Amino acid sequence: MTPGSEPRHAAPREGVEDRVAEEVVEALNLHPVTEEVAEELSLNPGADGDQPAREPVAEGEEPLPTMSEQIADQLGGMRGLIESSVPVLAFVLLNFIVGLDAFGLPEDSRTGLYIAIGGAVGTAVVIAIYRLARREPIRHAINGLIGIALGAYLAARSGQAKDFYLPGILITLGQAALLLLSTAFRRPIIGYVWAVMANKGKHDWLENKRLLGTFQWLTVAWAVSLIVRGGVQALLYWLDRPDLLGVARIFLSWPIYAGMLALTVWAVRRATRAERAAQAAA
Repeated sequence: MTPGSEPRHAAPREGVEDRVAEEVVEALNLHPVTEEVAEELSLNPGADGDQPAREPVAEGEEPLPTMSEQIADQLGGMRGLIESSVPVLAFVLLNFIVGLDAFGLPEDSRTGLYIAIGGAVGTAVVIAIYRLARREPIRHAINGLIGIALGAYLAARSGQAKDFYLPGILITLGQAALLLLSTAFRRPIIGYVWAVMANKGKHDWLENKRLLGTFQWLTVAWAVSLIVRGGVQALLYWLDRPDLLGVARIFLSWPIYAGMLALTVWAVRRATRAERAAQAAA
């Protein structure tokens, strides 16, 4: 290969997949990993820029973060889940408390439902204002507010508390369908999320069979987790159990998210290490 004839990589163009990945990162309040972790998850550590590859950790030097530390660092993404759960929790609690016999409301009265709706919408507005006051991105908060408002409208119109959860059920199942569709085109969304967080937006992983395969099955796994969440809620909706619907929406989200995040970090580390070992042996 003559000088100057080395293959050049075009600057990554932002496509639909990139925008979806950025939405996921913002929605879950994730953030790019540190340079040290990015090097560990990279196929070619130290190849980007003038810095050489990181040498093995010498005595007295701070080691790279462990997998558990990386997971704990990204569990800041729980904030996105918490913020989206607070309005739902307000609706569940108010709908239960106001529905107690102590308040003396007629069984056919919609007053309790309206109070619960007001509490949910009110907390969603407060979250959006809080983010705005701190000059944090509010697009996700606004999207959440729109979803809460739509659920509130449907519940108020029908007089049934279960309709408050219908938009969330449809959105969750729609997200699962989008993830599965991305794998059908071999453009797994989880790979694009990883690129935003740990690969400086580059998409060289698309040309790597090992990483592409890893992101394919990880994206399917995330889709299955969403189908489980949405499916359980859809079943409770069909059974007309609004009390359990709210509980399921809140308490199914957090453990599944934490478990899937742990699986993702483990799988990506395993794939990148195996690929680097294969490159070194070649």
